[in-house]
Amino acid sequence: MPKTSKFDIDIAAIRKLAKLLEETGLSEIEYAQGDSKIRCVARADVMHLAAPVAAPSAIPTPTPAPQTEPPPEQKSSGTAITSPMVGTAYMAPSPGATPFVKVGDKVKEGDTLLIIEAMKVMNPIKATKSGVVGLILVEDAKPVEFGETLLVLE
Repeated sequence: MPKTSKFDIDIAAIRKLAKLLEETGLSEIEYAQGDSKIRCVARADVMHLAAPVAAPSAIPTPTPAPQTEPPPEQKSSGTAITSPMVGTAYMAPSPGATPFVKVGDKVKEGDTLLIIEAMKVMNPIKATKSGVVGLILVEDAKPVEFGETLLVLE
């Protein structure tokens, strides 16, 4: 069997990693064992599937931007809670349920304010301090970007 390099390439391991890459939707996986390292990167056509998802998230961003411009005066007196990731914001634990918070609600440090879904994982966004919800700058079930201000606590 001809070798293509100093070490034998485990084709079965590469196939398993490629399958895992496809199943999880990740764009890259790197696996190392001893001196051997395998890195799998998604094909271009997989990346094209991700591009339409990213493009619509850019479309809603200009819509909230005008809403974000007037509040900076109010933001300066409060604490901005920003998104730690790209994903979809949900204001309630399930569709039709009561939202976690609404403007005027008092919250304590550690209370869940909303959830961001990223890669099918629900990530609770918690209050970093106690206060009153002054502004909510995101809509339910809409995409959010990393660093985007979600709401303001006063």
